[in-house]
Amino acid sequence: MITIRPARDGDLDGFLTLAAQVEHWFGPMVEEPGFHRAVEAHIRTGAALIAEATEPAAPSADASGPAGGLLFGADPPTYHVHWLVTAAHCRGAGVGRRLMAEAMLRYVSGPGTVEVVTFGPDHPGAVESGARAFYEKLGFTPGEPTDPGPEGGSRQIYRLDVPADVRPV
Repeated sequence: MITIRPARDGDLDGFLTLAAQVEHWFGPMVEEPGFHRAVEAHIRTGAALIAEATEPAAPSADASGPAGGLLFGADPPTYHVHWLVTAAHCRGAGVGRRLMAEAMLRYVSGPGTVEVVTFGPDHPGAVESGARAFYEKLGFTPGEPTDPGPEGGSRQIYRLDVPADVRPV
C-alpha cells in the first residue's frame, strides 16, 4: 500500500535517492546545490509530497527510499508540477497518479491550468520513462516546445485545464 504525505525536514535524502535514478534523463541533480535548495524550499513552503510504501514491494536492491516524490508550485490560476519522480521499482503501480491526485487536492483550486515541462518527443526518456504517456492519461495535452533540459535534451510543455470543480485525477 502507498501513502502520500507532505515532505518534511529530513526528506532531502529520499528526494536525492529518487533523483539518482533519473539523472540519466534529467541531468545532474544529486550533487547540485541548486537542486538541494529547490527541494528544501519546497519542503519549507509545504509544496513537496512524498509517496511511501507501507508494505514492502518485492525484494529488490532498488527498493530502499521513497516510492515517489513531487515538487509543486502555484501562481493561480496557473499551477506547476516542478518535479515528479516515481522510484524505478514502483513505476506503473499508480504512485505517480496518487501523487498528482494529492497535489490537485492540496494545491489546486479551479478554474485554472496545471503545467508541466516534460521530455520532447525525440528525447530518449520520452518513451523509456513513460512520462509523456503518463501525463496524457491524466488528461494533459501537449503544448509548445520549451528550452532544452540541463542535459541538452528537448522539452515540451504539457497542460491540464482545471474546471471550477476540481476532482482528483
